[in-house]
This record gives sequence, structure tokens and C-alpha cells, in this order.
Amino acid sequence: MVAEALVLALTAAPPTAPLAPDPAMAERFARLALACVGKEYPNKISHVLSGDSDVKPPRELTPAFFGCYDWHSAVHAHWLLARLARTTPDAPFAPEARAALGRALTPANVAAEVRYLEGDGRVSFERPYGLAWLLQLAAEIRQWPSLEARAWSATLEPLEKVAADRIGTWLPKLSRPIRIGEHSQTAFAFGLVLDWARGAGDGARTRLLESRIRELYAADRACPLAYEPSGEDFLSPCLGEADLMRRILPPREYAAWLGGFLPGLPRDGSARWLAPAVVTDPGDPKLAHLDGLNLSRAWMLEGMAAGLPAGDRRLASLRATAAAHRMAGLRAVTGEHYEGGHWLGTFAVYLVTGRGLPEAAR
Repeated sequence: MVAEALVLALTAAPPTAPLAPDPAMAERFARLALACVGKEYPNKISHVLSGDSDVKPPRELTPAFFGCYDWHSAVHAHWLLARLARTTPDAPFAPEARAALGRALTPANVAAEVRYLEGDGRVSFERPYGLAWLLQLAAEIRQWPSLEARAWSATLEPLEKVAADRIGTWLPKLSRPIRIGEHSQTAFAFGLVLDWARGAGDGARTRLLESRIRELYAADRACPLAYEPSGEDFLSPCLGEADLMRRILPPREYAAWLGGFLPGLPRDGSARWLAPAVVTDPGDPKLAHLDGLNLSRAWMLEGMAAGLPAGDRRLASLRATAAAHRMAGLRAVTGEHYEGGHWLGTFAVYLVTGRGLPEAAR
């Protein structure tokens, strides 16, 4: 009876995502980011050495984003701080979050980041995942109506331009999508970049992205969801693609496309078709990816539901399954293990604040 009541409640109205989580949750997530943005070690760098002069500690190589274990995690930890400080400006952690952003986003630091990205052998550095999160950070700060944020936005602009140009140069040359459950997945990154391009009013890049997304994904059918997840996934290849396509297709067209892409989606309100993943060792940095998969599946399922017409018979199952994954994913964001604590907070904040959803579905 409880399960039936949950399904009925989820069917009655689309899920609403507040602009920020409840205060205790927001505090917990912010503390995870504050604990890692200045923590240089341990550090896993993706660094091409062209000579002895390139042998430097992370704080000298990329002085804005050197903490949180790796570059992309440092970038999206700063996004987390910007997101929560913007949406909950009176929270106890907000002054610390703004101070951390101010320390990172200085002209000297950003200039060094630009030099690093433009160095020899780095044409594919953090492409597409880290570059997409950098653009999301720029988008978040641009939407923040404060003098301080305007200054950060102007400071970040040269790095934002390098990231956007790097993606824009790569897109026309990409002959196939990248369909894995980790950093190289193109569907998730394209969603972040498309949201940035639309928010920035960049019509040329928006049109390029929409065109390439159609070329790469529109003909896809019968995605093999039964093969998911792989043991180290933190993104779903099938759901990531479905969440991307709802961004470019109108509801009725999306409903038809989704029917061919995931024909087995239930129409009875069941959540049994896709069980949350279970992490056997949260201290293992790769196995802990599955905690992130539960969080990203939740927002992807919510995105898919937001793209369908009202009354679609698949909505109840999508929402019930999203709720199950949301619960499992948020429960794992404890910070007990740095292997997950340095990045899971970002996925949690992206989910609970409805960052990737259209305004009407938040």
C-alpha cells in the first residue's frame, strides 16, 4: 500500500526541485566542497610532460583548480559553492563559499589556467567532461546578480572562451558519440554545454550543438539498458542520451523517439525495471562511482519525465524510479571517504536543485 501511494503521488504532479536543498543538507554538501577546494593532495593529474620544466605541483600547474583530487572535481566543487551561495545567500557557509571563489578566480590564476590549457599536447585535456563543467561554472556565476559575481564572471571569461572554443573545434570532427559511463561520455557533457550556450545567448554554438546531437543520436533505437551499469559507471549511457534528447525535441516528438529508444519503459508505475546500484566498497575510488550513478540516474529520469507530454503513461514509472535512485544516492553522500566525498556533493546539488531541468519542472 505504501508503494502504491508513492506511485500515485508521483503520478499526480511532476517532481518539484527547490532552488536549494534544506539548510542541513545544503550545509553538508557545501562543507564537502570547502574541505577539498584547497586540498592539493592526494592528487591525480592528467598531465602531459613536454620537458623538465613541466614537472611542477598541481598548485603551480593549475592554480585556480588544483584541489579536490583532480582538475574537473575542483572545477565542479567551485560550481557547487557558487550554486549554493547564489541560491542560499544567507546560509552560514555562504561567506566561506564566496571567499573560496574569490581565492580561486583571480586574474593571475585564470591567466595561468589559460596558459596551461593552451600548452603543447593538451588539446584533449579534460574534454569533454571537465570543460563542460567549466562552462557550467561560468553559467552559474553569470546568473548571480551581485557585483562580486560580475567581477568573477569577467575574470573567468578568458578561460570560458578557451573551453568553448575547444569544444566548438572538436564537435565538427567527432564522427561517433562516446557511449561510456565515465568522464568521456558525450551525451552528459553535451547537455551541460547546451544549457550553457542557451543561457549565454550563444546562438551559433547552440545551433552547432543541436545539429550535432541530432546527427549523432536521433536515429538510435533499442538502447541496451540491460547491459547497464558497468562496474565503475557514474553516468548511464542510455539515460544520459535520453536526457539529452529531451533538450532538443518537442514533447510529442520526444515521446515517439523515446518509444523507439527505450521500448521497454513500463507503463504501470513500476520502479522495478531499474534498481539502484549498490557500492561494495565506498573507499575504492572507482567502485564508489556507482553512488554517483544513482544520483545522475535520478536527475536523468526526472529530465526524461520533464520532456514528455502530460498524461504520458510512462511518467509514473520514470518518477517512481527517479525517487528510488534519489534516495539511494543522497544517502551515500556522507564524506566519510574522500574517494567519494570530493565529488559526490556536486552530483547531489545538481540533483536536488534541479539544475538541468526546465524551469517549469523545478
